[in-house]
Amino acid sequence: MFPGRSWSLWALLALAVPGGGLPGRGLLFPFGPEWGDAELPPGDAVNSPPLELRAPLRFYGSRVASLTVATNGIIAVSEPSKEEEYLGQFPLSFGAIAPFFADLDTTDGHGKVFYREDSSPDVLQLAADYIQRGFPEATFDPRSVVVVTWKFVAPYLVPKEDLEGKRNTFQAVLASSDSSSYAVFLYPEDGLQFYSAHSQKTEEKIPATVGFSQASTNYFLWIKPGSYNIVANDEESIRNLHESSNSGRKGIWVFDIGSSTDSIVPAKISSSSEFTNDDQYWQVTSKPTALNHDLAEISRQQPPPDVPRKGRNQQFITYRVPQSASEDDVQPPHKAVTTGTPLREPSFKQQPELSTGKTPPRFQIHQFTPQYSQVIDVEDIEETGIVFPYHTDVQQTCANNRHQCSIHAVCKDYPNGYCCSCVAGYKGNGRQCVAEGSPQRVNGKVKGKIFVGSNPVPVVFENTDLHSYVVMNHGRAYTAISTIPEVLGYSLLPLASVGGIIGWMFAVEQQGYKNGFSITGGEFTRQAEVTFLGSNEKLVIRQKFSGIDEHGHLTIGTEMEGKVPEIPFGASVLIEPYSEIYHSSSSVITSSSTREYTVTEPERDGIAPSYTVAYQWRQTISFDECIHDDSQHAVSATQQLSVDSVFVLYNRDEQILRYAMSNSIGPISGGSADINRNPCYTGTHDCDTNAVCRPDTGNRFSCECSVGFRGDGRACYDVDECSEQPTVCGSNAVCNNQPGTFRCECVDGYQFSADGRTCVAVEHVINHCVMGTHNCDIPQRAQCVYVGGSSYICACLDGFSGDGRSCVDVDECQQNRCHPDAFCYNTPGSFNCRCKAGYRGDGFQCVLGELEKTKCQREQEQALASVDSSYPRGPRPVGLFVPQCDEHGNYQPTQCHSSSGYCWCVDRDGNEIDGTRTGPGIQPPCLSTVAPPVVIGPSVRPDSVPLPPGTHLLFAQSGKIEHIPLVENSMKKTDAKALLHVPDRVVIGVAYDCVDKMVYWTEISGPSISRSSLHGGEPTTIIKTDLGSPEGIAVDHLGRNLFWTDSQLDRIEVARLDGSQRRVLFKTGLVNPRAIVTDSMRGNLYWTDWNRDAPKIETSYMDGTNRRILVKDDLGLPNGLTFDTYSSMLCWVDAGTKRVECMNPNQLGRRKILEGVQYPFSITSYGKNLYYTDWKRDAVVAVDRTISKENDNFQPHKRSRLYGITTAFALCPQGHNYCTVNNGGCTHLCLATPEGRSCRCPDNTIGVDCIERN
Repeated sequence: MFPGRSWSLWALLALAVPGGGLPGRGLLFPFGPEWGDAELPPGDAVNSPPLELRAPLRFYGSRVASLTVATNGIIAVSEPSKEEEYLGQFPLSFGAIAPFFADLDTTDGHGKVFYREDSSPDVLQLAADYIQRGFPEATFDPRSVVVVTWKFVAPYLVPKEDLEGKRNTFQAVLASSDSSSYAVFLYPEDGLQFYSAHSQKTEEKIPATVGFSQASTNYFLWIKPGSYNIVANDEESIRNLHESSNSGRKGIWVFDIGSSTDSIVPAKISSSSEFTNDDQYWQVTSKPTALNHDLAEISRQQPPPDVPRKGRNQQFITYRVPQSASEDDVQPPHKAVTTGTPLREPSFKQQPELSTGKTPPRFQIHQFTPQYSQVIDVEDIEETGIVFPYHTDVQQTCANNRHQCSIHAVCKDYPNGYCCSCVAGYKGNGRQCVAEGSPQRVNGKVKGKIFVGSNPVPVVFENTDLHSYVVMNHGRAYTAISTIPEVLGYSLLPLASVGGIIGWMFAVEQQGYKNGFSITGGEFTRQAEVTFLGSNEKLVIRQKFSGIDEHGHLTIGTEMEGKVPEIPFGASVLIEPYSEIYHSSSSVITSSSTREYTVTEPERDGIAPSYTVAYQWRQTISFDECIHDDSQHAVSATQQLSVDSVFVLYNRDEQILRYAMSNSIGPISGGSADINRNPCYTGTHDCDTNAVCRPDTGNRFSCECSVGFRGDGRACYDVDECSEQPTVCGSNAVCNNQPGTFRCECVDGYQFSADGRTCVAVEHVINHCVMGTHNCDIPQRAQCVYVGGSSYICACLDGFSGDGRSCVDVDECQQNRCHPDAFCYNTPGSFNCRCKAGYRGDGFQCVLGELEKTKCQREQEQALASVDSSYPRGPRPVGLFVPQCDEHGNYQPTQCHSSSGYCWCVDRDGNEIDGTRTGPGIQPPCLSTVAPPVVIGPSVRPDSVPLPPGTHLLFAQSGKIEHIPLVENSMKKTDAKALLHVPDRVVIGVAYDCVDKMVYWTEISGPSISRSSLHGGEPTTIIKTDLGSPEGIAVDHLGRNLFWTDSQLDRIEVARLDGSQRRVLFKTGLVNPRAIVTDSMRGNLYWTDWNRDAPKIETSYMDGTNRRILVKDDLGLPNGLTFDTYSSMLCWVDAGTKRVECMNPNQLGRRKILEGVQYPFSITSYGKNLYYTDWKRDAVVAVDRTISKENDNFQPHKRSRLYGITTAFALCPQGHNYCTVNNGGCTHLCLATPEGRSCRCPDNTIGVDCIERN
């Protein structure tokens, strides 16, 4: 599946970054003049000439043929504008890739910017590996890579600013194939030392931006902004770029920039530690090819002609410093050369030397004769715990234990139980099986408490990562332990056997002998005791192997405790080849050996002192074996493990400890070297790393690809089982190919059943109360209570009785709850009490005496009394005005002169409202500012009832808001219900936020502005101060702002959706503003003013600019207004002209939709219909605007005036404005316009750090 590669790739990772002192240099791609880079001239606003690409880049789905590199941390995909036009803005009009967009400066030697297009194989492969980390399922073979590096760049400095010494280093890599493109952003540790910069344009400090921006499209009359994606644009996020990742390794951010036309696709592999996502990483590195046999960081050099070869004298080894403490530190081996003859003596090419800023040290390797291993008897075994029991007191059979075996094993019953055994092509104990010859990976944690030398304070560490990579057909194991402190690291170099136990598990097996995995399946415990013979210091090592995890990796836990001799900083340790005798008994393996290691201290005065230390290893391995199968005991009770090519290394800069060794298991050889041993046993064959070496007679052998691979054995390629067997995973599952195998995963909504193979539907939990699928009585009588899972209970509301599914009204009047001198009136769910004539009180308490008259009643009596006294028998004189009072003694909101016929609106004190006086025969649309009296007795809860799915009409009726479901273009009137009760309020305007599913309303009795979630819950008042008569209300769902009109204060205001950051947009030129609507996508605002002297419909941008009158002729009382996003039509209802009309605001001309309507108040639209509320009909009326005809109407059960109406869309209309993302970059109010946005501050800016800009 993954192509071979040269191991110079890993040298690139470790060594290629030029220059010393660079932060985190191992993270970056190689750069600089020596790599063919061009360099930007020094300066503050420098752009490169167009870099014509040999392989075009795909960006937001479009083809890009050239790039421009800019000093300011961006790569432009089209010609960039001038710096002063784009600094401080994002997105950018010309389209750009921005790894760190800020005002940067390279003047006077403050850093450099390098760039090039590279198609060298090593750089291409390195880019492919980084991208594969982030997108492990993608197949990506890059043709070209663009590498852009900002090295030690400085921020633009304003006078007196001190940022001296703060420099940033970062890199962007763009890789392209024939069909796709990816971006890799690299942020090395300590590479970012500042996170924002001042701008020459405004001299304000602006945080850097990391992201992507598509170029805008210019049309004849308008500009369509391109898509954009922001990764980070605040100091906290920028500061954490090197600590976090989306690809599994700190500081590496990977993005698919070409596959989508409207978005950038980020990688989604989280980073949890220095070692993360091994599964993805090893998929990338599972098939290396090069001529080498050891660690990537170690290259053997051919000795000079006068130096004897190994076995006669000595050899030289160069240790190379690897790149980082991550999974990358566990370097897989090189693939052997493909030849037809066995390699009796491996030869090694010299790696090319690359500039690293320091010369790697060379150590001379000395030989000595190792101590022979000893055969020991089984001693008392310390209880270390068994991983799993193979036998129990009750006989078990395969019938009910097949799942205990590996999927690559067969189960066989025996008289006293069952056993598992791996099928052909797999190795293991049956419980755990792995493909023969396949590379293996081991992950785990290490903790310890170790005294070093004479230091009385121990070094304590825990949760340290261990990762190991094993080439099974060579028996070679590579182990890396990270974050080992320097005070301990060098002194642990002799403990190669910490990783050596992994080598024993996968040692090359000679015929008739088994390695540790074949015996234990990787499930065992090991206790080792190391005694340093010269000083008698001891160290105990406890390890527990827990088998194979869900990623196919073995897991291990290691604990070390004791004392070790101190080894000086900078010293090297040599461990000669050695052998150990392993003695097997029932479920126990023991071994003991005495050997030596040589310490060479750092050179002093031209001399490098060295000394040899002897130490003894004793270990016990406990495991559980299947006792029923005698064939599993056929392995020899005594085996010899031969270990050679041992290398140990500690990197003090990265605090990583590394061990590497080759292992084989076979008969006791007596210590003599047998040069005629088969290459399969010595590891000198040339089989592929994913192949099995099959020994033949003499030195002959054959290579056979492992299960899941194809080839001739010397070159093996992954089999894509998913493509070759499309139905292998069954229905409702997807197949994911992996090296040597595949994985089945259930699709969304399905999960594996008990058999682990079949995908069955997930039983989704449904909240029937929220979905409206319960069988409780209507919300006016009952409440649905969610109790978890898919369960609920029904409960009758106060004032009703029943089981919740059927509730009946309780007649409280039968309970004598009113005063004896009061009348009781039963109502649904409640009741009220009123004192009898001649009594006053609240009905619960009544005393003799009449009620005090209201102001309206007193003025009415005075007016009538004056007429009666002056004209006791004649008609009422012309010109006399008598106030009209309602049944509660309040002023009627509309007052009319009986003689002249003129009418006008009054406030709650009876004062005329300016601009409302109408001529004879016309009544103005006056609103009552006095709420109806609260009903005495139990009241309906003010909670909103959860709204069922779908699109609905919401309309206000006195003290409540009701809803009507819409099915296509019809009202489902039978399902109309009250959504929200606010019995002590006069609700006028209604608006809906389709994003948060929230209803907003104005009420004038308070006055106040409130909101409530349509998912249910109590309403919240968000504005209740500095209001007169708030009437019309509108939501900008894209910019997240709220607009409203106030007909008493004669102004239009805006605020955030939570009521904060209020700002007055208009306070002049308004008399009776009422309806208001938004065109969110275009940034426009529309409103009506029914001023009787000059009615009009006006418009402006949302920021208040470009205000103008849209309609002023042939208007009477324009009450309601709606804007249909889909058709771009503005429609209104007029209670004076009695018409419904529409127009396109960008064109001349109006269209009369319907004439002769009675008294329309508010209007909304959905599909082909317009819906308006009518005061005279007390109804919601539907009009088909395509044929100009009324087609339906709905009258609520309770007849009273209907006020505001709006549409609650099931889904928001698609689109965005300039405030949609990140609040448009504004600190406070972001107000959209057709061509951009304005950042505005709230009116009360005391103590507010706010920035206004266009």
